[in-house]
Amino acid sequence: MATMAGADTKLVLGETKLYIDGELRPAMGGKTYPNISPWTGEVVGYAADASAEDVEAAIAAARRAFDGTDWSLDKDRRFALVQKLRTLFEENRARLGLIALNEAGAAQGAVNRAHVGMALGAWDDLMGLFPKMAWEQPYEDRVYGPTTHKRIAVKEPIGVVGAITPWNVPLYINVAKVVSALLTGCTVVLKAAPDTPGLAAVFGELADAAGFPAGVLNVITSSDPAMAGEMLTTDPRVDLISFTGSTAVGKRIMANGAPTLKRVFLELGGKSAKIILDDAANFAQEVAHSMLIFHAGQGCAVMSRLLVPRSRYDEAVAILTKAYAAFDAWGDPDAPDHMMGPLISKRQQERVLSYVEIGKQEGARLIAGGNAAPYKGAGFFVEPTCFVDVTNDMRIAREEIFGPVLVVIPFEDDEDAIRIANDSEYGLSGGVYSADVDRALKVARRVRTGTIGINNGMCIAGDIPFGGYKASGIGREWGMEGMEEFLETKLIGIGG
Repeated sequence: MATMAGADTKLVLGETKLYIDGELRPAMGGKTYPNISPWTGEVVGYAADASAEDVEAAIAAARRAFDGTDWSLDKDRRFALVQKLRTLFEENRARLGLIALNEAGAAQGAVNRAHVGMALGAWDDLMGLFPKMAWEQPYEDRVYGPTTHKRIAVKEPIGVVGAITPWNVPLYINVAKVVSALLTGCTVVLKAAPDTPGLAAVFGELADAAGFPAGVLNVITSSDPAMAGEMLTTDPRVDLISFTGSTAVGKRIMANGAPTLKRVFLELGGKSAKIILDDAANFAQEVAHSMLIFHAGQGCAVMSRLLVPRSRYDEAVAILTKAYAAFDAWGDPDAPDHMMGPLISKRQQERVLSYVEIGKQEGARLIAGGNAAPYKGAGFFVEPTCFVDVTNDMRIAREEIFGPVLVVIPFEDDEDAIRIANDSEYGLSGGVYSADVDRALKVARRVRTGTIGINNGMCIAGDIPFGGYKASGIGREWGMEGMEEFLETKLIGIGG
């Protein structure tokens, strides 16, 4: 692995710092924790290990910056600083890729897509949308008695935002939360996932270089997965929590926020269905391309349930068997076309392999993978895996595995496909494939999910809203709707 060869691996990513109240600094007491490479299981850097005192300082700084400065009022200044920050990120694009590869386990092909390329492209989308935001909306005058009343709705930033982000595509999600909050006039405490501190810490480093006012953006990294999040979600000085992660943690965040009536935005899990109808124009190609390999299946919006017509089920199984048997373009950190690398951690590797055993016990038939892959290296590799003869009541069809495990389920007709797709606690993404777009639209409109593509139609991008139904979340990220999550509406009535 070229990026890690030879010298002390600690120097690959170096040592990151906290960013609190305009200062890049170590954690109190100088505590750090190791940043582990998913490719090798070795230390590739160290991160500041924040204490409760550090988190308290970050919350206090964000509150002061919102209440005591004109950050929330000066739109032009905010836009200019966020644009300057974007320029600095562009100048550090190669470094961002190095961090994503080494700490998130992103293969080079995934770095150039969701991990860095799409993250920065979506940032540009937000910058393009911001000037179009409607900060005031007049309503028709209303006569009441002898007086004509003017009414104006104004949009104002909600206040202090706690942004709690995951490890799977951290830069992309950090951009969504931090950039939207900053543009709309909020102040932010960004709390990184312990496994991916570098792609959060870089926000503090470059915000400092860009000259951000003290306290407007604060960045916390900690080895404790819960401490900072518990503080942010229960502190009355924090007005909004924007969280991306598991549904179980999302439920806890809602409960924590209830006593202070925080606004809570949640982007949670998924078990999305890809429905290939019997008339799909490129049936064999679409089935083969269903292999769950991108970033080792570690994505909330991946389509991990493949629904195929029973009339073509044997054909689909044969296609998948051949496609998986021929596939070996994964697991090389230096290959620019590889989309799949290791899982994020030993714990996640063990979790995914436990689901493979569950699938076997439930009676599903394993046609590919199902094993750890030490032949790919010393890291946390799991082979691309596929189960067929799956029924939708099996745990492998109902629970989010978050690994490279595809389950294949047959359906009888369009109604049955819709029923199976909707028979899930989740509703985040999905796809429908048919030569008849009108037929596909009828199916797509009835699948209860926040985003769905027809024939690979784009349904996830920085300029359009993203979010889920049911246990997949509350609210929307990205697009104008995503930025508006960070705003309050004040109605002003003028009499006389």
